[in-house]
Amino acid sequence: MLCCITRKTSPDEEDTGAKEGRLPIFFRNYHAPTILSKQGKVVTLLTFLGLFIFGIYGLVNLPVEDSARNFIPQDSYINTYSATADEYFPSSGTSLYITFENGESIYSNRVSLAELDTRVKGLSEEPPYIAEPTSDSTYQNVMTGLKQYLSDSGTANIGGATLGEDGWPTSYEDFVSTIVKYTDARGPGSTYRGDVAYDSTKTNIQAYRVKLEYVRLTKEFRGEVLDDASRQIEAMDATREMVESWEDLQPSFPYSAQFIAIEGFKIIGSELYRNVGLAIACVGVIVLITVANAITAFLITANVAFCIVEILGFMFALGIVIDSVSVINVVLAVGLSVDYSAHIGHCFMVKGGTNNDARVTETLADMGSSVFKGALS
Repeated sequence: MLCCITRKTSPDEEDTGAKEGRLPIFFRNYHAPTILSKQGKVVTLLTFLGLFIFGIYGLVNLPVEDSARNFIPQDSYINTYSATADEYFPSSGTSLYITFENGESIYSNRVSLAELDTRVKGLSEEPPYIAEPTSDSTYQNVMTGLKQYLSDSGTANIGGATLGEDGWPTSYEDFVSTIVKYTDARGPGSTYRGDVAYDSTKTNIQAYRVKLEYVRLTKEFRGEVLDDASRQIEAMDATREMVESWEDLQPSFPYSAQFIAIEGFKIIGSELYRNVGLAIACVGVIVLITVANAITAFLITANVAFCIVEILGFMFALGIVIDSVSVINVVLAVGLSVDYSAHIGHCFMVKGGTNNDARVTETLADMGSSVFKGALS
């Protein structure tokens, strides 16, 4: 029924066709002639060359930083706490744990493990940036505590095991029973209770950990205090190298809750450029298939790449660093920027004639306004 309904027309009405809007007229009569003149082409090429060089400079210098503090509201008490800690407690940072496995190895290396503080002294000013082991907050080692207790009080209150000439229980079994009593909830070493892992019968030590602490690794970046990602990476890598170099104390490994984020800092820059490169390569292949012209496909792909370069350059100019949020947005920008270039390139290809300047003028008049409105919206 609806298909049979038509609008009544008056004999006096005249079909004048579609009228060209103001924006298409502007592109046809002003914009296109300006940029297609000899002077316009030179100015356009030089302008975009300058922007491209600026983008390359920003891209090369764009840093990877820990920008977590930027997501905290300005009026939050957390900012006040962080600023106070940065100023008054620079040696107080992220906790670090070094875990030593195999009870037999722990017992064999008991003397070295009790004196582990001597191996981590003097490392606060250079990688791995470990705070000086001068307090319980920066150094917590059950072997050190047990050795001191055995020297002062013996084993009378923690099982009564016989001590050897080195001041330690004479057998591994006595060592385990002594440390179990020492770290009991009511024992003198209850502070270390969570640092030792036993088997189900508590007759064998599976592992124990030593708690250390990194100094606060911060930097000022364009007036803002950020956690220094590059020094965090140095600290993590140097810590692993240090523990691996302790060949006499193996098996052992370091761990910090911050290592997960730091591993991200190590790869996020390369992942950004790799993913953006793969996305642009996919754009090139798909555009070549759909447009079916190698030169046009290359120009569209190059324009998309230039857009990404400019985004990275302006990120540097605005003080935006490479982090998880900016990486996601840059990769999304590839998909957002390809539409406009592809529409212009496709419209150019369907225009007839041999005069490329005329084809460009018609392309800008037909598609330029739509692309301009899409970009603004």
